[in-house]
Amino acid sequence: MFKIGCHLSSSGGYLAMGKEAVRIGANAFQFFTRNPRGGAAKPLDLDDINAFNEYRKENSILSVLAHAPYTMNACAKDEGLREFAKNTMLDDIMRLDNIEGAMYNFHPGSHVSQGVEVGIDYISSMLNEVITEDQKTIILLETMAGKGSEVGRSFEEIKAIIDKVNLNDKLGVCLDTCHVYDGGYDIVNKLDGVLAEFDRIIGLNRLKAIHLNDTKNPFESHKDRHEKIGDGFLGIEAITRIINHEKLKDLPFFLETPNDIDGYEREIALLKTLYKY
Repeated sequence: MFKIGCHLSSSGGYLAMGKEAVRIGANAFQFFTRNPRGGAAKPLDLDDINAFNEYRKENSILSVLAHAPYTMNACAKDEGLREFAKNTMLDDIMRLDNIEGAMYNFHPGSHVSQGVEVGIDYISSMLNEVITEDQKTIILLETMAGKGSEVGRSFEEIKAIIDKVNLNDKLGVCLDTCHVYDGGYDIVNKLDGVLAEFDRIIGLNRLKAIHLNDTKNPFESHKDRHEKIGDGFLGIEAITRIINHEKLKDLPFFLETPNDIDGYEREIALLKTLYKY
């Protein structure tokens, strides 16, 4: 079954997001765990979560992906910022463990002139402090476009983080189509080759979700500017190949295109017509 959804506002709670997803034809959704530019989260509402869990079963919502705030930088120079990242992730995972099969996506961070090796060490050290054996939520490292001092711009950097984490069975990867194309992986003309490279370096068993975005910028631009489906440098033909690829078709796809809710509804409807299974 095609698992397709988009980014929704979490202001009304989990049940409200579930109902919004169903209304626009989605069977998956992503949301920010808290203000993406801030740090405070709403009080934990177990009644809302329990109501959502029931609604989800009744309405076949197949995948839920939480996104960490942009302010979370696990490899910042400042120790206080690294501590904030750790505490934010701990709190988010505690909340998400109440939702069966929930996943947690985060940007690995920016090393801020410290060097990528230092950045990788900081990120993996934080994950070693956060992850526990009884944790239910899978944590996803997002592939990045490579702007500035971002860590995670290559499959090798993602793999280096994973290898340094003790309980790395709790780790996966979210591949962002805009980011990898901007980052130098040609998923328009060489999709099979890119996936073979991912499998060789990281392993396709680690790939748990796709951020499905077109891009405003040409190949290898390292700029990370999302575009609506079919309106950017990926184009509708490449996106059709991506959602129908034998190695990707069963994964959940999450739209992060520059859209309002009506735009997301139109894109979901379009993608459903392009999905061949």
